[in-house]
Amino acid sequence: MDRWGLTLPLPGLTLADHEELVKRAESAGYSDLWTGETSGPDGFTPLALSAAWTKRARLGTGIVGVFQRGPALLAQEAAALADASGGRFVLGIGSSSDRIVEGWNGIPFERPLSKVRETLEFLRTALAGERTESGFKLETKPAHEIPIVLAALRGKMLELAVERADGAFTNFLPLAGLPKVTAQLSEAPEGFELLCRFFCIPGEREEVEPLARFMFSSYITVPVYTAFYRWLGYGEQIEPMVQAWEAGDRQAAAAAAPWEAIEDTFVFGTPEQMKERLAAFVDGGITLPILTPIVTPGKLAETIEALAPS
Repeated sequence: MDRWGLTLPLPGLTLADHEELVKRAESAGYSDLWTGETSGPDGFTPLALSAAWTKRARLGTGIVGVFQRGPALLAQEAAALADASGGRFVLGIGSSSDRIVEGWNGIPFERPLSKVRETLEFLRTALAGERTESGFKLETKPAHEIPIVLAALRGKMLELAVERADGAFTNFLPLAGLPKVTAQLSEAPEGFELLCRFFCIPGEREEVEPLARFMFSSYITVPVYTAFYRWLGYGEQIEPMVQAWEAGDRQAAAAAAPWEAIEDTFVFGTPEQMKERLAAFVDGGITLPILTPIVTPGKLAETIEALAPS
C-alpha cells in the first residue's frame, strides 16, 4: 500500500489524549492523518496538534466546509498548518451538507457547486502568495505548495475536482459503486488522488449490525447522500428507509436500511478480513483509504495497530 490513512479525532478520546496514539499510528506505518468535521472538534485543531506530534505523516482536512468559513480565513488556516507541519498539509474542502450548513449554522445552502468553485479559485490565488480579486493577500507566501482536494461524490463536483483540484474525497462508497466513480476520473491528471473514508467495525454481523444500521440510516438520509446513492443505482433499495426517516421514525429507518448495501460500504470482521476488504477498494482505484475505527477508547490502540498497513 502506498498510502494508508487514519481519521482524527479518534472516538471517545479528548484531544489531549491523542498524542500517544497519533505517534503509534505513525510508527505503525500510517502515512496520513485526516480529520472529519461534523459535531466534534473542528477540522484544523487536531492537525495542528498532530503537526507537533509527528515527523512524517501527511495531515489533511477531510473535509472542511466552504460555507462556514470565508475564503480568506480558509487560506490563512491552510497556510498556518502548512507552515507548522513543514509542508505536510493538504487542504480538503467541500460544500458539506444542508443539514450542517443550514440546519446547524443558519447559513443558506445555495449553489454549492458554484460556492466550491469560487472558493477553489480564490484559494489557488491566495496560496500562491498573490492578491485575490477581493484584495486579500497572505502576509507571507506559503513556503510549501498546498494541494487541494475536493469532497466530490458524483457528477459536476467530480468533474470540477478532475479539472481544478489535486484529488477527490469520497465517503460511504459501496464497493459495487466504485467503478461508477472511477469512470468519471478518466481525464484526471497524473498523480490525481481518490480518497475514501471507511468505517471499520470489528466483529461478525450479529455484533456490528445494530450500530451499522443506525449509522447507515442516519447518513444516507442526508439529502446529498440520498442523491449519491440514487445516482449509484440504489434508489429502490433505500426508498423505504428514506421514507421512514422523513416520517420521523428512526427505528423503522434503521430496520429498513438495505443490509446488502451496508455490507458493501462498511468494513467488518477480523483485522485480516478488514484489510482484505480495504485492499479490494485500493485495487478498484482508491489511492488512499482513510480508516475510522469504531471501537471503545480502550480498544483503539490495538485496533489501529491491527489495521496498520502490512
